[in-house]
Amino acid sequence: LRPPVVPRHTYENILETGVYTVNHIHEGIYEQAHQTSARFEREESEFDENGLTPSFIDGFAAPFVAESKIRFGMRLMRDVAIEENGTRFLIGKVDWIDMEDELIANDGYLNIAKAGSLAISGLDGYHRSEMIGRLSYAKKDEPLQRLEDPMKGFK
Repeated sequence: LRPPVVPRHTYENILETGVYTVNHIHEGIYEQAHQTSARFEREESEFDENGLTPSFIDGFAAPFVAESKIRFGMRLMRDVAIEENGTRFLIGKVDWIDMEDELIANDGYLNIAKAGSLAISGLDGYHRSEMIGRLSYAKKDEPLQRLEDPMKGFK
């Protein structure tokens, strides 16, 4: 997280509740998701201000983005100060994972390309992900094997 030299409501909420969510974004919501990083007043909802829908899992204090196709509920384990630049590094434990069933292959593989999940570079660059293949577990003295067609084998 950026240095807490100005109010950082998300960071403060994480410290207060001990939980947070990680939500994959896709092309349908990336502009709205990007806009959530604007400076809002504490009483303003980033969800309401940007047309996203907050959703909750019973017993978990942090909301997730309903429009996201892959969502993680995280429990804060450690908050590490990075002295060199004043940023914070949060270490969390996955409490729950929620995703659409059609994104999971028969062998349990999660296809983020099929979800349309985007990658981000820097603070403002968004990129599409594309499946190029899956490979066998790497072992010394054994050649790699291509696994099944990456677009087949999904529920």
